[in-house]
Formats: sequence, structure tokens, C-alpha cells
Amino acid sequence: MAELNETTEPVADLELWVHGLRAGRKPELRLWLRMLAITKMLSQEVRSRLRLEYGATLPQFDILAQLYREPQGLRLGELSRRTMVTNGNVTGLADRLEAEGWIQRETLDDDRRVTVARLTRRGRERFAEMARAHEGWLKELMADVDEATLQTAFAALASVKASASRRAGGDEEIAPAVQDIDGPPQRRAGALPKRGL
Repeated sequence: MAELNETTEPVADLELWVHGLRAGRKPELRLWLRMLAITKMLSQEVRSRLRLEYGATLPQFDILAQLYREPQGLRLGELSRRTMVTNGNVTGLADRLEAEGWIQRETLDDDRRVTVARLTRRGRERFAEMARAHEGWLKELMADVDEATLQTAFAALASVKASASRRAGGDEEIAPAVQDIDGPPQRRAGALPKRGL
């Protein structure tokens, strides 16, 4: 892949104010702005496509993704933690997804205060379709980037994530929104055991 420099590379809006800096100056700031710009660009495109093709929002997609990974369901509080959405917003998202017939909510027999959500069969099928489309959109949007560059970027960003997580005292193990839908879902911390709901 040809090496790009700061004078020939297109600059996203978030990066404009550091565009004139010499290479090597303020690398942490420049990297942070680059990551924000890429995230914003990709998220806006994915949001638009989800709405147009599926009538869904990105937060709804994220909720469905977490529930797809956990066939036995998740407590709403755990959904909130994993998706980084407030408890109140998770409840509103769950209301809409339940109205669409994509999820069902139940209370646990031993604690009526705890609400658990899980995908319906219709929700599981719909999410699998959406996840395949999502993967295709990302491949399309990154089609000009070769596999080796993607792998190098992924490894480098893992180091950035690990450093930031250690320094911020954050939870590096927050589950990603999407898994390989061809593989079996993995049980994660906070998931319900396989007993009946």
C-alpha cells in the first residue's frame, strides 16, 4: 500500500485543526482524532443503511447482537453495561424491539425485580440477516485496504486499547457488538445459566 503523508491525504473534519502539524508532533492527539473520524464516518454510514434497509437503529442492532451471543438471555442491566447505554434507554430500546416481535422479556421466578431479555426466533433470524449485511457493508467500505494493512492496524489498536484500559482502570473485556455469526455463541460473564427463564 502506498504511504500517505499529511499533505496529500484527505483529512476528516475532526482532524482539520492538527492537519498543519509536522509529522511526529502530538501523535497521541492525532491518533485519537483519526480514530474518532473513522468511527464517526463508519457509524454514520452503518446507521443510515440499517435505517434504510431494516428500519432499525444502531443501538437496536447492538442490543440484538448482544442477545444473539447469549441464547439464554441477558438481564437488562447487563445489556446496559455491554452496550454502554443507560438503563432507561435500554428499557426504551427493549420496548420497541419487543413490539416488533424481535425480543421477549420475562421476569425471573426467584426475583421479580429482574427482567431478562432474549431473542425470539424471528429476532434471531432478523439479526443474522442484519449481521451479514453489516459485515458486507464494512467490507465494502474498507475494500481499498489490503488484508495485511487491516491485520497490522488491528494489532496496533489492540496495544492502544490495552494501554488506555490499564491507565483508565476501564473494563477491557466489554464484549464487542458483533461476533462471527457462523460460529457458536460464547458464554460471557453476566450471561444467564442454561436453566429455564
